[in-house]
Amino acid sequence: MERKDKTTGTVAGIIANLVIVEVNGPVGQNEICFIKHRDETLMAEVIKVNGLQAFVQVFESTRGIRPGSEVEFEGHMLEVTLGPGILSRNYDGLQNDLDKMDGVFLKRGDYTDPLDRDKKWSFKPLAKAGDSVKAGDWLGEVAENGMPHRIMVPFKFEGNYKVKNVAEQGEYTVDDQIATLENSDGDEVPVTMVQKWPVKMPIKAFAEKPRPFKLLETGVRCIDTLNPITEGGTGFIPGPFGTGKTVLQHAISKQAEADIVVIAACGERANEVVEIFKEFPELDDPRTGRKLIERTTIIANTSNMPVAAREASVYTAMTISEYYRSMGLRVLMMADSTSRWAQALREMSNRLEELPGPDAFPMDLSAVISNFYARAGYVYLNNKEQGSITFIGTVSPAGGNLKEPVTESTRKAARCFYGLEQARADSKRYPAIDPIDSYSKYLDYEEVQKSLQKNMGDHWHANVLRTKDILLSGKEAMEQINILGDDGVPIEFHERFWRSELIDFVILQQDAFDDIDCSSPLDRQKYMLEKVLEVVDTDFTFSNFEEVSDFFKRMINQFKQMNYSDFKSDKFHNHEKELENIIAERKKEAVEN
Repeated sequence: MERKDKTTGTVAGIIANLVIVEVNGPVGQNEICFIKHRDETLMAEVIKVNGLQAFVQVFESTRGIRPGSEVEFEGHMLEVTLGPGILSRNYDGLQNDLDKMDGVFLKRGDYTDPLDRDKKWSFKPLAKAGDSVKAGDWLGEVAENGMPHRIMVPFKFEGNYKVKNVAEQGEYTVDDQIATLENSDGDEVPVTMVQKWPVKMPIKAFAEKPRPFKLLETGVRCIDTLNPITEGGTGFIPGPFGTGKTVLQHAISKQAEADIVVIAACGERANEVVEIFKEFPELDDPRTGRKLIERTTIIANTSNMPVAAREASVYTAMTISEYYRSMGLRVLMMADSTSRWAQALREMSNRLEELPGPDAFPMDLSAVISNFYARAGYVYLNNKEQGSITFIGTVSPAGGNLKEPVTESTRKAARCFYGLEQARADSKRYPAIDPIDSYSKYLDYEEVQKSLQKNMGDHWHANVLRTKDILLSGKEAMEQINILGDDGVPIEFHERFWRSELIDFVILQQDAFDDIDCSSPLDRQKYMLEKVLEVVDTDFTFSNFEEVSDFFKRMINQFKQMNYSDFKSDKFHNHEKELENIIAERKKEAVEN
């Protein structure tokens, strides 16, 4: 899209962050331009072209801009800079390095370089002279916070190239030339460690994109046991304010089997973003023993920033994720919350006076969300290596209404639904995922079923169905008890209720702040589920409902102590033995009576 001569124009009208520009040459959809205001240059993006008028959304406040202000178009779309040094960085939606900015409030028109241009990286060549390569192929690598960062043939290169030469092993900056390629016309093309790519175009430098088939272990029991997600899969977490979306995302980020974590904090301006910036640098990485932030990149755009910057943040995060996926790495991308992104789309759509859809959201909201979710996935690269992006977004529906347009549109796109329930959160049952309404469509995949059988045993599916039946039966029994009172229902109803409570307390609830219970490996999940179901399926005899509650409370306490003990340790087995004694004691009392 780049042009030799830049198009210019002048401001003709301003509607909040939407600026109408009279142009004197060609412009393209999503092209970047800069509006000159005194000593400032404000970045904007073309979102509509009508004749000689371009409608641009400005990424900054438009205060002070007047009709007649000069505008210069760049001839390319909004791009991110890709290269070594992205990890551990805190960016905004335009990939400005927030740590390089001064002051409490960000200065308008202040743009910073996302990479450290002076740092030297230890480069190791992977390709050699004479090799035939194409976009996305690896030319060499550097070590970035202990991770292999591959230097690739730029994604914008089309066709096959011949490697003329590759730099020897040594120390180089990102702008040093590390290879020379030769195209089909015989022209030599220099390559550095840096390349740029437009954020709204998917990176397709891979050979094949199969259906996800590998189970992704998150360490969260109510996800892995009941509704698992796959490596390269998609899921979303809708829930009202205060139901634990952010804590759940933190737990998954810390424990999931991923090499790289990319977080898009797109909209929340209070606790959520503050917690990310304060807590992530302090979190220990259980996989590497280092700090989690060393393999994490944060893209932050809060709700007091212009809508255009909020919209860009999720695309910037996804493009960075695709970049690391092309290195053969497993990337986990989290977005909190995509509702703010959708609201940004609604604001710009309204200013463009487009035909509104439900709740004034754009008519094509469902298609936009689906296209974005489709950029995640599992891929085979050109060299047969594998990479993946697992994407989990949160949705903050107004008033907790899960029927609103953003939640409904996301439900169509995502394969896993982890709905957070207000009642569970109010009763401090965390994670507050509704075990009955939540689901995983990956359970229908034969490859996933085989993976689950391998990790959770041949009877995992029957056990999961049995677990959900008990939870549903317990919920129905609780409703009857609440209506008719403890004495108004048979003891059988109390037994059904407490059997579901046993599963709830032992399997569904998890302590994210306990060093042991915060993460539960699959072999432990399998063992505990089978143990709980064994107890649940045992027949007991009770004379009144108080005996039922006392007995199950004692068992719940022992099970929870097992959850807080190292798996199969002496302490674990002691609590298990005490549990068996409680059951044996109950059976003995039943025989005597």
